[in-house]
Amino acid sequence: MIDRYRSEIPTICLPKDRPPSRRHSLLSCSTLQQYRDCANTDRRELMLKISIIGLGRMGLRHVQVARNLGLDIVGLCDANEQTLAGAAGTLELPSGVFYSDAGVMLSTARPDCLVIATTAPSHAGLVELAARSGVSMILCEKPMAVSLEECDAMIGICRSAGIRLAINHQMRFMEQYQLPKRMLAQPRFGGLTSVGVQAGNFGIAMNGTHYFEMFRFMTDESPIRVSAHFSKEAVPNPRGAQFKDAAGTVRIETESGQRFYMDCWTDQGHGVNAVYMARNGRITVDELAGELVAVVREAEHSELPTTRYGMPVETERLSITPADAVAPSAAVLSALIAGVDYPTGEDGRLAMEVLIAAHLSHENGGAVVSIGPELPRTLKLPIA
Repeated sequence: MIDRYRSEIPTICLPKDRPPSRRHSLLSCSTLQQYRDCANTDRRELMLKISIIGLGRMGLRHVQVARNLGLDIVGLCDANEQTLAGAAGTLELPSGVFYSDAGVMLSTARPDCLVIATTAPSHAGLVELAARSGVSMILCEKPMAVSLEECDAMIGICRSAGIRLAINHQMRFMEQYQLPKRMLAQPRFGGLTSVGVQAGNFGIAMNGTHYFEMFRFMTDESPIRVSAHFSKEAVPNPRGAQFKDAAGTVRIETESGQRFYMDCWTDQGHGVNAVYMARNGRITVDELAGELVAVVREAEHSELPTTRYGMPVETERLSITPADAVAPSAAVLSALIAGVDYPTGEDGRLAMEVLIAAHLSHENGGAVVSIGPELPRTLKLPIA
């Protein structure tokens, strides 16, 4: 039965609907397959040019993504000379593609698409720089920025310049979320009621924002209320002493009453498990191990009240694709190129709204904070 759910999961590489032409513009291709067909007609003229700023761990993954998609890497940039030299020594690319200055790279390489894989404080400035340089597409790492004001500036300048802006929230393309969503849509489960994420200390900004977007994807609703409690213990941030990322618990609620609970406290050092509760069942996913277990009431018991929580169930177990950064990032970039269902700047901003609301809640003893225009736009978080 699970194979049936899996077969319904969409892929971003949609079939082409018209033959390629040598004069066909890459940026007018409506699917990634059209782009590939178009590029193959004359790779020197038509290969989409991509540059990447930030060559840390995630930036190097984006280099792998670009290679996997057959894109023309025309510029790689990092302001840290040691990081830049390390990348130049391992990537086996021409020395001319490596830059220490983003502005010089953008004006010289003239990429069609830019990936920003630096830390969050630099995102807004780099988006503005890229918009002035004439890029057509930007994929920016999460968290989107350090304030809502910066998010708005990024969205506004890209909209004015006609630039597609994507934030690398990958959840909609990952089997570990697509499959539970397909299963929970079946009447036998009785509808999703809540999502719980129990994890090691993975950072509420660095990884928690992914799960805020996941909850929006799973429910097809925007969050309206947030409450949070953070750990008092300060754990050094691996990205630098200037950065701080909270650990703790976050609760989110939607207008319809669907709920999200995340627990990533400082005293938890392993794992990421997601639990999807439904009226008649439950789906549990061990994201690192790639294991899914679904239980659902047998049909004859489906109409009994929820107080009969111990009714006989059907159980399904499945091995799924474990959590990975490369393939989902490739899916996001593919969607951006195709202009189809990519995570937008507005999606990234919404995740930031939840993050800022969580900080405000913690500062006010766990009080419920509403998502909306009353959130402070200028509040800056010390996140990476």
